[in-house]
Amino acid sequence: MIKFSNVIKKYGDLAAVDNFSLNIPENGIYCLLGRNGAGKTTLMKLLAGHIGATAGTITVSGKTVSTSDMPESVNFIVSGSEQFNMKTAGLIDAAADLQDGFDRDFAKEMAKRFELDTNKKFKQLSFGMKTMLTAIITLSNKSKVILLDEPTLGFDAIMRDQFNTLILESYDANSRVLIVSTHLIDEIAKVIERLIIIDKGRLLLEAGIGDIDERAYTLTGTTAAVTPLLEGLNCIGKTTMGSVMAAHIYDKRIVPPPGVNLDRISLQDFFINLVGGNKS
Repeated sequence: MIKFSNVIKKYGDLAAVDNFSLNIPENGIYCLLGRNGAGKTTLMKLLAGHIGATAGTITVSGKTVSTSDMPESVNFIVSGSEQFNMKTAGLIDAAADLQDGFDRDFAKEMAKRFELDTNKKFKQLSFGMKTMLTAIITLSNKSKVILLDEPTLGFDAIMRDQFNTLILESYDANSRVLIVSTHLIDEIAKVIERLIIIDKGRLLLEAGIGDIDERAYTLTGTTAAVTPLLEGLNCIGKTTMGSVMAAHIYDKRIVPPPGVNLDRISLQDFFINLVGGNKS
């Protein structure tokens, strides 16, 4: 469905995206992770046709993406996007009138559930409520690909949990490719199916959450006991404190000897170690 082939995007001498290749063959909820400046927003803009690639190709459903031929099937929303200063109910109705297949009932039900004041104009809403309204309108349309860039900025913990529910219900109602870029890794882990990690504009990992849960773990014990176990394993990071070592692994599972513990690693710690872990 979506294919990046050796894509490069340069700004002067800086390569924001560097020889990036990725294939997304089927619908699903994907999380795009990377450090600040890793190229996440640039990738989304390239996929939406908002900017052009310096080299390489991007296709959606076999059709090449370009700034002169932006894919109608891709909807890209940045946190903080503005809407016309109409009442909330009017914005939903306007979106329904302008977009074929817009799920007006779903949008209104979500607005009610998240306690959006339908009589308030857009500029009267809080930043978080503005973002929630934009997300509801976006997720109520029938685009085959939805790109959400830091969609929960300005949300409190309850709103973030509600937003995750919104993503799941939207996907259940309309299966498609949903790509969410966020820094709130462990929270989004509850709803995503696959993870895309980029670093310095390059693809570092694309894997299913189940695969990561199975292959990512921490071995903890004395340095003398843990070190021999690392031979032949992909150690993505180590932490030592005195004579104790915690080695973070992304590889096959092993059965550790007595005195060495094997523990689950959180998705956030997995990301931190994979991108910036101390492997020495």
